[in-house]
Amino acid sequence: MMSTFDTYENSFPNARLTRTPSGVLEVALHSEGGKLVFNGHTHEQFVELFHQIGADTDNRVVILTGSGDAFMDAISPEGFDFFSPRGYDKIFREGRKVLMNILDIEVPMISALNGPVLLHSEYALLTDIILATPETVFQDKPHFDFGIVPGDGVNLLWPEVIGSVRGRYFILTRQVLDAATAKDWGVVNEIVPADTLLARAHEIAEGIAALPPLTSRYTRIALTQKLRRIIDQDGGYGLALEGISAADVARSMAANG
Repeated sequence: MMSTFDTYENSFPNARLTRTPSGVLEVALHSEGGKLVFNGHTHEQFVELFHQIGADTDNRVVILTGSGDAFMDAISPEGFDFFSPRGYDKIFREGRKVLMNILDIEVPMISALNGPVLLHSEYALLTDIILATPETVFQDKPHFDFGIVPGDGVNLLWPEVIGSVRGRYFILTRQVLDAATAKDWGVVNEIVPADTLLARAHEIAEGIAALPPLTSRYTRIALTQKLRRIIDQDGGYGLALEGISAADVARSMAANG
């Protein structure tokens, strides 16, 4: 079923949506207008957010950005239940679906990373063009902080983007990757001052939006077929391993009472 912008524009409390007449949709993730604090509620919400965006054929290009001084660097356990089978089943289903829903956005996507990306960097890695500021850093922090396997897609996409050996080191050591190194390693296309980041994203987006609609749409599809195979084949397996490790953490917590 197709969506229309007016039916979902104001439906997501943690995403501010604006669209230009040419069809460039800007998606700014936030919590109460400021920096996003990711939690179980946003985990659920973003599944439907990306679904609705992908179902709206009037979207010609999508810009994904954050609010405040970070793209995503804060997480709260509120709304998550990692430690019961039914609770983790919900996380498992949402974790698989959200990545496929991003890939089901069949128009070019641009990430405008306005600051640190310490969690869910896989969202950005599934977009086609990545702009960063000098303040942007990448790290996979929360998984090991919580004592669980990083199996939500970062395990697949970082080795794909920066190489197998670098990718495994990045995950295992919780490496902090600065913007310049990320650009050298092929994660970031451009480093742009914070005050011109969105203007540059829109400049690129408008150029893409001027292409014939089927050309831009099918180019996104052509460019992401390999990523779709990677996520479809192994995304669920990684999330299952994450769930097993979460169960073990829960058992240890209960034993230590």
